[in-house]
Amino acid sequence: MAKSGVFERDPTAAAKVTTDNLKKELQRLVKSIVEESSPDEEIGFGFIDCIDRATQTLQSLKDLKEGMKHRSYDNTSFDSCPQEFNCPLSKEIMRDPVIISSGKTYDRASIQKWLKAGNRTCPKTQQVLTHTILTPNHLVRDMITQWCKNRGVRLPGPLVYSDQNLATEPNQSLFRSLLNKLSSSLPDQKEAASSLRSLTKRIPSFRAFFGESDDAIPQLLAPLSVIKPETETHRDLQEDLITTLLNLSIHDNNKKIVAETPNAIPILLDALRLGTIETRSNAAATLFTLSALDSNKSLIGKSGALKPLIDLLDEGHVIAMKDAASAIFNLCIVHENKSRAVRDGAVTVILKKIGERVQVDELLAILAMLSSNQKAVEEMSDLGAVSCLFSLIKETSCDRNKENCIAILHTICFNDRTQWREMKEEESKYGTLSRVAGDGTSRAKRKANGILDRINRPINRTHTA
Repeated sequence: MAKSGVFERDPTAAAKVTTDNLKKELQRLVKSIVEESSPDEEIGFGFIDCIDRATQTLQSLKDLKEGMKHRSYDNTSFDSCPQEFNCPLSKEIMRDPVIISSGKTYDRASIQKWLKAGNRTCPKTQQVLTHTILTPNHLVRDMITQWCKNRGVRLPGPLVYSDQNLATEPNQSLFRSLLNKLSSSLPDQKEAASSLRSLTKRIPSFRAFFGESDDAIPQLLAPLSVIKPETETHRDLQEDLITTLLNLSIHDNNKKIVAETPNAIPILLDALRLGTIETRSNAAATLFTLSALDSNKSLIGKSGALKPLIDLLDEGHVIAMKDAASAIFNLCIVHENKSRAVRDGAVTVILKKIGERVQVDELLAILAMLSSNQKAVEEMSDLGAVSCLFSLIKETSCDRNKENCIAILHTICFNDRTQWREMKEEESKYGTLSRVAGDGTSRAKRKANGILDRINRPINRTHTA
């Protein structure tokens, strides 16, 4: 008897065999093995082969069952789908279509497997790939989704190919090529900057490349060291390069390298003052990201970054305020930066924004941090912080905000006796402190009771000559 092809691991062949046929074949093979009958006479091959065939049959049955489990559709539902919806490699409908550098589209899992096998050409055109970046083909994906929806079938989720470490050599070549373009003509610079912005956003390995080369970051920043983004022509280049710097700064190994690169911080400060609002916001976000390292906090603070960050906060652009506030908060964790922030007008700007009820959560946290600085406390008293903070306590439902308000009031109370009268009047009229002492957080209760104890303590008016 000829050997049957039903045992081949080809998915197409396996899909044509029904579950019942596979079960019958498996039963026949297992019976022969268990009863130790003569396999040669019954099915035409030896005892060991019989075991192998049983194993293959079992695997084919498993494959078929798993295929049915992952598909909530009839396989014939896709027989009539447009040819362009099928992956040129797997010949099946694409679940996660992606474009490779040749411009052709494949299912992600199939092309990843092709690349992992060492192939560096397009399977369809045989063109050598300049890089192995896979770009989602949203248009084809949307078309396939709509086609399935119109026919009442559900496209299964994408197959996952686990190995993500694909072809670093072509990517390194692309990386180097883009860096070299940054020293070329303005159109080349803009094209390279846009590509690097996209690549460092989507692909972690491109962020890592910058930390693995001594000259990569200086090359990235070189165009901004030469030109000033005073025209629209240069502002989009500045935006792409600053955003690229933000993307690569996310990589932990790059934080120290970026901050210590000559001109990197000054270029970020220029971006804080000039350029599009997105550029300024991303420059602030970069400083925030870099300031995760304590050594960078001091370096950035000494560079004069707090003043432009406070100015950006003062301008009130919604898109930029949060990034500026986050950077200021991180930097002021270091004691000497608190003095710099107060000197550069942080208290005035923060109280103004809090009074306008803008970014209250973040700004209260900064103000609470600055309240350990004596000059900051004096400014708060002069600027009417006590009434502002009491009004916030009465209207907010956020325990953290109430806690920060009480913490600041506690510091003012213990450093400026002239504010006691206003605090007493507030307590007498509204009982604000007593309410916090009764239902606030544990820290807020302690601070509120401390204020009550201090403002209700008899004042010793005895004087000595």
